[in-house]
Amino acid sequence: MKKKHFSVLVILLLLTGCSNQLNDFNWKFWEYFMDEETTEEIVEEVPENEEPVEEEKPDENSETEAPPETDENQFILDEPFFTVLNEEKVIENTDNILVLVNKNQSLPADYVPKDLTIPEVPFSFEGDFDKKYLREEAARALEDLFAAAETENVEIFAVSGYRSYETQYGIYNTYLKKWGEEKTNAVSAIPGHSEHQTGLAMDISSRSAGLDLTEEFGETPEGKWVKERASEHGFIIRYPHDGEVITGYQYEPWHLRYVGKEVAAYMDEHDLTLEEFFDRAIKQ
Repeated sequence: MKKKHFSVLVILLLLTGCSNQLNDFNWKFWEYFMDEETTEEIVEEVPENEEPVEEEKPDENSETEAPPETDENQFILDEPFFTVLNEEKVIENTDNILVLVNKNQSLPADYVPKDLTIPEVPFSFEGDFDKKYLREEAARALEDLFAAAETENVEIFAVSGYRSYETQYGIYNTYLKKWGEEKTNAVSAIPGHSEHQTGLAMDISSRSAGLDLTEEFGETPEGKWVKERASEHGFIIRYPHDGEVITGYQYEPWHLRYVGKEVAAYMDEHDLTLEEFFDRAIKQ
């Protein structure tokens, strides 16, 4: 309607000879006629009974990291049980029961476990030697393993437990002179890299294997019994058959390593080396 009124006004001015007045006309008056139409074009009507939809606000916690997903193949482990290394890959938490010693990370040369004790089990030799010793927890577990074997008429003997850095140095260099570096590194650890220094490993054998540390022990009735039952008492076969690519060592059915019943049972169930176990373990 405002546009029609404006048109009529302009025509009347022209007919009455007032064209000169148009030059003095305040054209801001045009805004009176245009504002309403412009507003009508750009404003959308909102239904009377419908409230405006509010935009969804971004979740303030959307950037918070979700906890790691776990499945039945992973093992939740308390942080203190993970091996801590310094810049030289020397282990710092040496008394950790699950300490991982291998070719890539070592114990300090002066490390000696503080709780070494002699387990009350049959040994393949007489006398008081360092290799009779184990850490307290491992020694008690070994006693349980041997007791279980005895009740089933399985006769096994302990052969070699704790070994100091200096002793490993002598053994390694003897093998090195006899066999050369390649063969020696497949069967013997460089000083500092031996599990025996942890006080958590014990080599065992049987009369049927000549009380020797040989692969044949794994084929004896005693060796098969130990493989089957070791995890029930917290031990694993540390260097299993076909595990050389992972562990770096040849098959050693005689080498028992204490890790505790829960971890040993899990590793046995999933057929894992200790390295593979830590690949699956998640910090608690």
